[in-house]
Amino acid sequence: MWSPWLVLALLAAALLAGGLWHRNLACRELANTIAAETCGRAQVQLLDGTVAFAQFGAARDARGSWTLRRTYVFDYTENGVDRRQGFVVLRGLSLEAVGLAPDLLH
Repeated sequence: MWSPWLVLALLAAALLAGGLWHRNLACRELANTIAAETCGRAQVQLLDGTVAFAQFGAARDARGSWTLRRTYVFDYTENGVDRRQGFVVLRGLSLEAVGLAPDLLH
């Protein structure tokens, strides 16, 4: 027989996992939008049409609360041949940093 406390703990864990999964999807969607806008402003082509998750860690947001800092990477090209990598760093759902690889040819 299942204890009511065990059922409650399992339900809470499932809700927490579902909330984290939903938040991760929102962050990835935001990172995709930021990567596409950054490539558009720099007049380069975003390759593969998406970002890839690279790492995460704990950070404090603007209010001082703990949140996750997520880093995503994406590939882009200036000339259709050379592949370069850019990055997007989100602190919660706020943009912390975005960048493109430096131009190594000039």
